[in-house]
Amino acid sequence: MPIQATAARIHQYGAPEVLQFEDISVADPVGNEVRIRNKVIGLNFVDVYYRRGSMPVPEFPAIIGNEGAGVIEAVGPNVTSVKVGDRVVYGHPSYGAYASVRICDADHVVVIPDGISDEQAASSFLKGLTSRYLVKEIVALTPGDTVLYHAAAGGVGLMFAQWAKSIGVRLIGTVSDSKKAEAARAAGFDEIINYRTEDFVVRTLALTNGEGVKAVFDSVGKDTLEGSLATLKNRGTLAQFGIASGESRPINLLELAPRSLMVTWPSLPSFIGARTELLAAARDLFNAIQTGVLDVTATRVYSFEEVITAHHDLESRRTVGSAVLRV
Repeated sequence: MPIQATAARIHQYGAPEVLQFEDISVADPVGNEVRIRNKVIGLNFVDVYYRRGSMPVPEFPAIIGNEGAGVIEAVGPNVTSVKVGDRVVYGHPSYGAYASVRICDADHVVVIPDGISDEQAASSFLKGLTSRYLVKEIVALTPGDTVLYHAAAGGVGLMFAQWAKSIGVRLIGTVSDSKKAEAARAAGFDEIINYRTEDFVVRTLALTNGEGVKAVFDSVGKDTLEGSLATLKNRGTLAQFGIASGESRPINLLELAPRSLMVTWPSLPSFIGARTELLAAARDLFNAIQTGVLDVTATRVYSFEEVITAHHDLESRRTVGSAVLRV
C-alpha cells in the first residue's frame, strides 16, 4: 500500500526558493521497480539546470535530482537483481531523487559494496562515472600527455584529477580562488590557473611551450569555448560536457579544419545506457575507491532541509568538491 514521504518539489522554474517541501504518496513498486528510502542525496550542478529551466522537467510539479543512496524497502514482482534490505546507489536517468522515499527502475540501481558508505556512494556515483568516461573513453590518454580541465575544484574535477594522475597525465586546471586552487592541487593538478587573475589561454600555451594541450575538458560552456579551442594542439580534442556559464555558440566545422580539431559533447547515458555497461563502470568506480585511487569524501554535507541553501552555494560556485544532502 502507498506510504507517505517528503519531497522538495518545484512548480515552476526559478531561483532556489522555488523548491518547496511537500508531502507525497509513494506507491508500491510494480514490474521492475524498487522502492528506496533515501539516506543521502547527491548534489550536482545538473540539478541547477533542471531547477532554473536550462534543462526541462517532464511536468510540474517536479521532483528533481538524479543521484542518491539508500535502502530498498520493497521490490516489484519482476525484480531479480536486488532485494529488500540491500544498500543501493542510483544515478542518471533516475530522475526524482529529492525525496525521502522514491520509486526507481531496478535497472538503474547498483548494490553498494561493503566498505563504502552511503555518503561516499551518493557523493561519487554520478561524478565518478562521469570522470571515468572523461579519463578513459573520450581520448586515449597516455603517460606524459597534457590536458586542460576547467572548474578543477568541482566534484567531477577532483575525481578526474585523481584518476588521470594515476595513469601519468600532466594536468592543468582552472579555478576561481585560492581555496579552490589548494583543493585542485591536492587532488593532483600539476599547474593551477586562476582565471579571474590570469588569461588561461596565455598561461596554458606558456606551460606547453606554445604547443597546446592534447584535450580540454570543459563543463563551463559559453565563457570558455573560444579559449578552450585556442589552447588545443594540432588534432586536439575539446570535450564539452556542461553549460555552467550558458550555452556555447554554434561551431562551424570549417573553423576546426586548420588544426584538425575534434569537438565532442559526451553524456553519461551514452556510456551506461545498458545494464551491463552500468555495472562494469560501477565496478571500476568502486574498485578505484577501495584501492585508494579515488578519495570521494564529501566536502560539504547539508541536511535535506537545507536544500535551498545548498542550491545557492552550488549556483554561486561556493562549493569545493562533492556536496550531499543527508535525509
